[in-house]
Amino acid sequence: MRTLCASTLIGEFFVIGFAGLVAMKDPGLSTSTVWLVSGAAMLLCVLLCGMVTRPGGVALGWALQLALIASGVFVPTMFFMGAVFAALWWASVHFGRKVDEAKARAAAGAPSSSSTADAA
Repeated sequence: MRTLCASTLIGEFFVIGFAGLVAMKDPGLSTSTVWLVSGAAMLLCVLLCGMVTRPGGVALGWALQLALIASGVFVPTMFFMGAVFAALWWASVHFGRKVDEAKARAAAGAPSSSSTADAA
């Protein structure tokens, strides 16, 4: 799960950065505010890459997805991009857990290296 979720978060990191560049063109938003919010969201993406398997990591990821969709108020394209990344986040969590379960089953069913050496 970690690899899939981290890949999604790194993609979001770049999208948030580009959305910050677009938001800077809005005369109603100050540049410092745009980069404070964008920078915090980008930092959260990077930090979540390391904590996605810890308790609360997936929930924080969902919060980030909701914030990304809500950012469409300032950059309308982000409604679409936020929805796309929310779908990717769901797929990363869902299929990542299935992969982790399959790996655990395979590891439990595979003979250990010491028992195969004893058999020879």
